[in-house]
Amino acid sequence: MAGKNGNEIEKRNLLILGSGPAGWSAALYSARADLSPLVLTGMTLHGQASTTHAIENYPGFPEGVGGTELGELFQAQAERFGTEIVIDTATEVDLSKKPFRIKTYGKEYEAKSLIISTGADPKKLGVPGEKDLTGRGVSYCATCDGWFFKEKDIVIVGGGDSAVEEGIFLTRFVNSVTIIHRRDELRAGAILQNRAFNNPKIKFIWDSVVTEIIGENGVEAVRIKNVKTGQETNHETNAVFVAIGHRPNSEMFVGQLELDERGYIVINQNMETSVPGVFAAGEIADPDYRQVITSAGMGAAAAIQATRYLENVEED
Repeated sequence: MAGKNGNEIEKRNLLILGSGPAGWSAALYSARADLSPLVLTGMTLHGQASTTHAIENYPGFPEGVGGTELGELFQAQAERFGTEIVIDTATEVDLSKKPFRIKTYGKEYEAKSLIISTGADPKKLGVPGEKDLTGRGVSYCATCDGWFFKEKDIVIVGGGDSAVEEGIFLTRFVNSVTIIHRRDELRAGAILQNRAFNNPKIKFIWDSVVTEIIGENGVEAVRIKNVKTGQETNHETNAVFVAIGHRPNSEMFVGQLELDERGYIVINQNMETSVPGVFAAGEIADPDYRQVITSAGMGAAAAIQATRYLENVEED
């Protein structure tokens, strides 16, 4: 069967969108169920977890494991059981009829079942200078870009686990880290807070937001506003690392799947979405926990349910 562009449409039992922990776990379980799953990796191979320098809370790695290394291990295990991998991204989906239609940059697919594990991307500040200086001092990934700012003074915007974890990591390279947070206390876990407060390289600016990022060819300063007093000041810095949360990659599913007010896909306890045969796992459907282990567990559950769904379809 040919698609609109004249190319043949590839037919699959199960298509998995995304290659983070949820996607690989779903691939592993569905491959072992002999479903011959195809993983469309998306733009970030191994997902957001791959940008984490050290994952210390995934069982089986008492000394910790690098995010990229763990992703590669997930992939190798899924491939061992017959998972097919295509480095491409879904650009359109049609869930209005079955089989589901998925269009990518390179091909069109039809799938009897779909597992969505497209994750979530970092939120932006949305302030002047941010876009222009991205890649020139503005970053959303400390493990990706920290090395470039050796012995420099940098700031991190945020107060949760990610912000504090990245701040601690960056002290390996930089001269100083200033965490700017809109509240007067951190939201990060107690262990991370203690590490940060006891690190001589980490400083804090409380009750403040960044209103502008200043610089010509690179970041030179940030404009800071105190949310309680309204006072604005400039703070000199060589880089800005933004860690204020994530936005689910669910734009393709607006009007096709039930989403919550934040854009996360709504699922039940069986990872089932509002469309039978379509499942979701990982951060695309998890605004609360957002851990590697919970995403992997959701991926396994989605694959088990997809297997049951396909068995029932065959029987019908």
